[in-house]
Amino acid sequence: MTIPLALAAVAGTTLPAGAAGGSTAAPSAAAGQPRPLTCRGEGVDPAARIRYRTEVMIEAPLRTVWGLQTTVRDWPSWQPPVTSARRLDPGPLREGSRFRWTTPVPATPGTPATTLVITSTVRQAQYGRCLRWTGPAIGEGLRIDQGTHVWTFTEVDGGVLVRTEETWVGAQVEADVPTSTAYLGMGLEDWLRNLKTTAEARHHSN
Repeated sequence: MTIPLALAAVAGTTLPAGAAGGSTAAPSAAAGQPRPLTCRGEGVDPAARIRYRTEVMIEAPLRTVWGLQTTVRDWPSWQPPVTSARRLDPGPLREGSRFRWTTPVPATPGTPATTLVITSTVRQAQYGRCLRWTGPAIGEGLRIDQGTHVWTFTEVDGGVLVRTEETWVGAQVEADVPTSTAYLGMGLEDWLRNLKTTAEARHHSN
């Protein structure tokens, strides 16, 4: 699950293309959009009303991109919206791994400002290829019952194409689908932008 500096955005709205430095941002449920992303055959929640998909090209080696994405404890060092992150089990990130992370969200017309505590479980993983995790996000006065987040990593000429898709379900966020989708979109665009910036900086400094 991804939460931005504010809570979520767009199930009927589209953020500008290129917002993540080369990404194409649009709700994956829209007509003409590609099939949902999957990891080991599993994807996002097909019935979810809140969903967002985007991608970015990163000019850095796969090992750099994958390392940043899967070293959860270091997320706060390169993602300003993540204020804390810790693994709940040892070893490399793999199927069954769990982690807990926090992010502040401002007030919206329907929800108060709060800090969300997100507990994620990796459901599917394939080294260097894909990740899929799920979990709830809970804060004072705000709850997302289940987020489902899929990431894919594809080596291409010049770097790595990172694609991501996420869905949210829960009565509170579904009470305002456009706002929730919009904030979700902002969060995913921010994540990819930060991943791209950090991975490319590390690559070019070596």
